Amino acid sequence: MTRPEDPPRTRDSLNASPDNVGIDQRDAAFQGYFRIDRYVLRHALFAGGMGRPITRELLERGHAVAVLPYDPVRDAVVLLEQFRVGALGAGMGPWLLEVVAGIIDPGETEAEVAARETQEESGCRVTALERVQTWLSSPGCTSETVTLYVGRVDAGGVAGIHGLAEENEDIRPVVVPVADLFAAMRAGRLDNATILIAAQWLALNHADLRARWRAADQ
Repeated sequence: MTRPEDPPRTRDSLNASPDNVGIDQRDAAFQGYFRIDRYVLRHALFAGGMGRPITRELLERGHAVAVLPYDPVRDAVVLLEQFRVGALGAGMGPWLLEVVAGIIDPGETEAEVAARETQEESGCRVTALERVQTWLSSPGCTSETVTLYVGRVDAGGVAGIHGLAEENEDIRPVVVPVADLFAAMRAGRLDNATILIAAQWLALNHADLRARWRAADQ
């Protein structure tokens, strides 16, 4: 235990050693489409020493890649309308406006997932990818990470209903001018984290990205 005059430890110092977390037990609490693991663990405290054993349940569902399809010629993005049970459970309208996303299958690269999911969900072919970053989707309850890309597409042929029948997907892609996306962001009408992060990144990098991708056509 630290003395009263000692400064508290920091996140960086605690992350520096694996010994600052002790896992006493890990069991599968549930196995369905997703898996839930139950941990009994102890972790180091900012004030020093180790805490008492605590129990935490963790949703294991793999890791995801998300793509914001962007057409630099039309200066528009391709977004998806689809039903989400999480929104229903939250008491919100369950048909959301989203970006492309999918789980990484064993042996796949992020770029392969980005290309596959963009084709399946929007009908667009990705011709270039700009990596944004990776984040934890909800670290209090799941190990899932999301890696976001902006994908260059030609939105001229976007139409119809998409998705895999065997996964019961019913996805309607829509072409949205970038100016309208930014207006929706500022008005607070983007109601899920991934589309909001994607819109904010594009707002910060729009001019540079569009110039680079249009220059590649010259």
